[in-house]
Amino acid sequence: MTALPLLAIELAWWQATAIKVGAVLTVIPIGSLILVYVFLFKMMSHMQSRLGPMEAGPHGSLQVLAEAGKFLQKEDIFPARADRAVFAMAPVVVIVSTFILYAVIPAGPDLIVEDLDVGIFFALAVSSVSVIGILMAGWSSGSKYSLLGALRATGQLIAYELPLVLAVVGVVIQAGTLSLQGIVAAQAEGEIFGFGLIGNPFIFTQFVGFVIFLVAAQAELTQTPFDMPIAESELVAGYMTEYSGFRFLFFFIAEFGTAFALAGIASTLFLGGWYVPFLPDGLLANLAGPAVLGVKIMFVAFLIFWMRFTFPRFREDQLQALAWKFLIPLSLANIAVTAVLKVVM
Repeated sequence: MTALPLLAIELAWWQATAIKVGAVLTVIPIGSLILVYVFLFKMMSHMQSRLGPMEAGPHGSLQVLAEAGKFLQKEDIFPARADRAVFAMAPVVVIVSTFILYAVIPAGPDLIVEDLDVGIFFALAVSSVSVIGILMAGWSSGSKYSLLGALRATGQLIAYELPLVLAVVGVVIQAGTLSLQGIVAAQAEGEIFGFGLIGNPFIFTQFVGFVIFLVAAQAELTQTPFDMPIAESELVAGYMTEYSGFRFLFFFIAEFGTAFALAGIASTLFLGGWYVPFLPDGLLANLAGPAVLGVKIMFVAFLIFWMRFTFPRFREDQLQALAWKFLIPLSLANIAVTAVLKVVM
């Protein structure tokens, strides 16, 4: 039997698992819809002094659902030279890697699918699985544009996975744990120069790591200025060129679902996650936690999409130089300083 603390009832293992899986399957499309509407359709439009989609629903609020309906009605096309089995499975592999990310992100004292002792290690490991799906898509499409896009994406994701991991190491050293719940607790119980009223959000002591994490996350999402794998002017749509209908929609949901998850991980690592000062653990924290975490996720997502709408696309050599010549040395220096201060203080 598995206890569900929030409801104070005992459930069978399969019942608790079904509830958790259902919750994650609900959060992924909802998170994707929120980011697409708020940032892609509205924030970008207003930043560029235009209205954006306005016809479907009040202020264009139903445009996202209209887009989803359009993709679902399109024909599921397989190119003549495609490897049909691999071609069909590629978007599933990509979206499953996004799905697993949500398993370790805590939204409250008891609101977590699985509180692993190595939670952040698990999250960073499974986030790399999407590379396999992208390679599958590019190779199986039988298109030079798709293959070039997949190879670009693989080189980019491998290069930026390292600074993404190294940016987290400083937080792990400071918190003394790999558990995401433990990292939230470390921030809640910490102090800033002896002042512990709001805890110690690690963004103050790990600001360099926070910036590196955001830049690396931007590259992991293959969003501008790191969108060379899907550069429309060069590769049509890269590894997604030959996809249509619901399979293309899977890639789209995976991109924005991953953005939501990475923003959630950044909020947990650097902004205290679901923690609310002065609110005791228990039912109130479980009720307020998702809202608090949601606000922090929207703040981090705003920074990610602001970068997307501001900078032009890098050249491939500039992308690799930024990772290997700047982000990795800077993250290693951050780790060294954090380790020294951890020992001294």
